[in-house]
Amino acid sequence: MYLKEHDMRVDEVFKQAASQGTTPVSFEMFPPKGELTLDTAREVAGNLCKLSPSFVSVTCSAGGSGNGSATAPIAHMITGEFDTPSVAHLTCVGRTHADIAAKIDEYRSAGVENVLALRGDLPAGASENDKPASDYAYARDLIPELVDAGFCVGAAAYPEGHIACENLNLSVEYLKQKQDAGASFFVTQLFFDNECFYRFRELADKAGITVPITAGIMPFMGKSQISRMVFMCGASLPSPVIKILAKYENDPESLQAAGVDYAARQLCDLKDHGADGLHLYTMNRPAIAATIMERLG
Repeated sequence: MYLKEHDMRVDEVFKQAASQGTTPVSFEMFPPKGELTLDTAREVAGNLCKLSPSFVSVTCSAGGSGNGSATAPIAHMITGEFDTPSVAHLTCVGRTHADIAAKIDEYRSAGVENVLALRGDLPAGASENDKPASDYAYARDLIPELVDAGFCVGAAAYPEGHIACENLNLSVEYLKQKQDAGASFFVTQLFFDNECFYRFRELADKAGITVPITAGIMPFMGKSQISRMVFMCGASLPSPVIKILAKYENDPESLQAAGVDYAARQLCDLKDHGADGLHLYTMNRPAIAATIMERLG
């Protein structure tokens, strides 16, 4: 079905889903590396969009933060060529007001309507006490500028708290500040224990968070990947995941299948518990997304 222009705004996607009693399912992809970035991205995006996601978000780079030169063109491609709402990530770490003004112009020129406002990862070797100079300390400082520019703005949520913030209640307080700054939806960082999300959702409700929070899930593919995610994101590993890793320690193919199955079961459970939305970190693997979409029905 062709989507009208106003339906390309993600806040409208959530409103329409709520009125119909459905659960939006969205994907994340990243700009592929190499000289054929856009051609490769077109193949990945096309195969993802065939699965009819509610929207597709595009990161700044394969590693998280970056200059994001391909983000806006890929987001434009997803919307313009595949009639699917897209969300372009935008990080503010180390950026000046002039940098962000230039990015706003770039995103507008590409027809971007939805932006996920993020602080972004610190440069390699930097610490919280040794951050690069920036006009924006946190994502919440970036949000009003994007809202004023006319974008539908989303932001990140952290079900187990941000890795740099030990107090979960404080993380929820920061989430409320993002909502007050103008964020109209949230996408969570990945997690492996749904109970963490349910506790977080309860705290968010009590704190007055009223905009949709869509739950982000990433299938685990192997031990090295899951170790990286645990240390980068601070995600905890529940006993079932540890048992799967031990069971298939010497069988990578079975471990990958078990990881996809675990993610599918997570998403089905989240849907059954009334999550506002489901967001799959696809790792640019449409086949995995297809398997999980089939499980979700």
